[in-house]
Amino acid sequence: MGSEGLWAHLSQCFLPIKRMSVKYWVYKQKINLSLRLRKMMKCICSGEQLRIEDIIPSSESLATRDYSASGYSSRPGDDAKADTSNIEEAESSLRESGILNYEEARALLGRLEYQKGNIEAALHVFEGIDIAAVVPKIKLSIARRGEVPRRNSLSDAIPPMSMHSVSLLFEAILLKATSLQALGRFTEAAQSCTVILDTVESALPDGLPESFSTDCKVLETLNKAVELLPELWKLACAPQEAILSYRRALLYCWNLDVETRSKIEKEYAVFLLYSGTDASPPNLRAQAEGSFIPRNNIEEAILLLLVLLRRYILNKIVWDPSILDHLSFALSIAGELRALARQVEELLPGIVVRRQKYTILALCYYAEGDDMAALNLLRNLMNNRDNKNGIFELVLAAKICAEYPNLLEEGMGYAREVLPKIEGKCNQMASVAKCLLGLLLSSRSRAIVSDSERTSRLCEALESLDSAHKMTGGRNPNVLFYLSLENAEQRKLDIALYYAKQLLKLEGGSTVKGWLLLARILSAQKRYIDAESIINAALDETGKWNQGELLRTKAKLQIAQGHLRDAVETYTHLLAVLQVQRKSFGVQKKLLKNMRNNSRSLEMETWHDLANVYTNLSQWRDAEVCLIKSEAINPHSASRCHSAGLLYQARGLYKEALQSFQKSLDTEPNHVPSLVSTAIVLRQLDGQSLPVMKSFLTDALRLDRTNPSAWYNLGLVYKSETGVSALEAAECFEAAELLQESAPVEPFR
Repeated sequence: MGSEGLWAHLSQCFLPIKRMSVKYWVYKQKINLSLRLRKMMKCICSGEQLRIEDIIPSSESLATRDYSASGYSSRPGDDAKADTSNIEEAESSLRESGILNYEEARALLGRLEYQKGNIEAALHVFEGIDIAAVVPKIKLSIARRGEVPRRNSLSDAIPPMSMHSVSLLFEAILLKATSLQALGRFTEAAQSCTVILDTVESALPDGLPESFSTDCKVLETLNKAVELLPELWKLACAPQEAILSYRRALLYCWNLDVETRSKIEKEYAVFLLYSGTDASPPNLRAQAEGSFIPRNNIEEAILLLLVLLRRYILNKIVWDPSILDHLSFALSIAGELRALARQVEELLPGIVVRRQKYTILALCYYAEGDDMAALNLLRNLMNNRDNKNGIFELVLAAKICAEYPNLLEEGMGYAREVLPKIEGKCNQMASVAKCLLGLLLSSRSRAIVSDSERTSRLCEALESLDSAHKMTGGRNPNVLFYLSLENAEQRKLDIALYYAKQLLKLEGGSTVKGWLLLARILSAQKRYIDAESIINAALDETGKWNQGELLRTKAKLQIAQGHLRDAVETYTHLLAVLQVQRKSFGVQKKLLKNMRNNSRSLEMETWHDLANVYTNLSQWRDAEVCLIKSEAINPHSASRCHSAGLLYQARGLYKEALQSFQKSLDTEPNHVPSLVSTAIVLRQLDGQSLPVMKSFLTDALRLDRTNPSAWYNLGLVYKSETGVSALEAAECFEAAELLQESAPVEPFR
């Protein structure tokens, strides 16, 4: 019907206004909203589609009665506030089809109440729409709209609904969902929102065609529904449904604009990373062969964040700094910090400042084990005059230097540089710097020959650690651990035991290293039964995969008590655990790389320990089998060569033993047990190479001044030398006895 015909038709319907001009009539209707709504309500009264000529003004409509009965009627003053957009919607529907059915009228009225803020009234109107009846018509209309137009085709039937009516009803369903959300009925809201998406997917299984972009109102409603549905499922505490909704939003072609799609991808990545829900891998129907399919939450989140990062690089979205924060967290959890470094290096200039970029890269390389690359980045950063006050960078550089004997002095310089800048400002960071300084001083003291200077450095180390302890009020577990460790190494066992107990109490037994340190201190006090009880308690509190070091310490405690058979059983149990653990780690290779390497190292050392036990039991064949197993893990192990030498030595094959010890020192020149064993075998061979023996023993004591075997054998050398006073030999024997009385079953550090 053309516009002129419409106006003529209207003039025939409304006789009281037949002499008015059409334009004046429309103007009067826009001013008088109440009269207009009464005429529209006649459609709702009948519950059927009525032609325009059948519309008769009515003083009371079905919707009005519904509101009155429910107590949700609008105030009389609201009628004066004419919503011209709703009137234009009604006129548009009338122009397009000449009819206004029950559902469309309710959709218009519901939207009017929603815009007024009458949420419950709007929901009452929306609930009167028969969704089951209109959905098949909507599907057919959308399917026809999505078909490719064919020239002169007789089968091109007129769809049952116009796209304007589809848009009106979709908007009503979406507003119903938001009304339910506002009332806290989240599950019902999600189900209502799902109706829209199910309808479109059923009508167009292959996705929305590009032609839908012309129907801006329909596309806008769809975009809002796609974005809203995951949020509703999250509010309804249905995480799996939320994950499926996110995947549905991203995998189906909804013709989303770039901003909306990027927002959904970011929200989904954040949900995967922090929700605590284990998402099952996506089941992609159309998956190209060889394409990457994420296996867990972390991989899926990383994929989404990398897509966002790439989209920014292509200038499709504005920069969001949180993308890099979330990506850093995800790649850190996945153990892919080198990949994070590559992404940071590829960022365009100006996104992150130079200092932040260098710091992130340094952390990545440090975590990947490339300490020198990390330290060089920090050096370059600190050499810049604009970054002289980089507190965190100085602390990180000091921490890296603490792990290398030739960089200890440099690390001490960084730690001392930090303290004046933060003293009195941030006790937490100051305590970290003090703790690092204590560790650096302690490590540096081991290489000092002068007894007085070494003692001075050790005292300064304890003072720094004690100062760090006071700054944190005794609440920092790392400071407590190193304070106990340093006192234990200086054989102040009672003080070390006190701090170890404080550490265990503070952590609640949550870390293995706290249990181990306490057991070793007790073993140094020769309280083997108490130490074994501590290990047993730790085994009860610790997960199966973290029990390796505990079981090894338990076996050594049993050896110290002379229970060699029990130790063999413990070592056998440990090897069984490591074997099962290794098979389990094969599934997640990259994620558990460091844990897997530690497991292999522990397995190798366990074979060596077991070989030594069999050597003491004179079970030569069993000891050889253990060494063969160890050789399969690492054929160039200094520890393995030392165990082989001990086996030869026990069998009286001193030359073969000497060759094994020499091979061990060729692999690791500073292997203290091999230095001591070489001196012992030389003495057993001829006893004439006293200067050579003395050289090996002094080298061993330079590296480990608390080794009682080295002191004892050095005393024997002094006793055998001519022209040497018996006092020097006696001092060596005395040192050996004192150290043996306080020697733990395993080294403290």
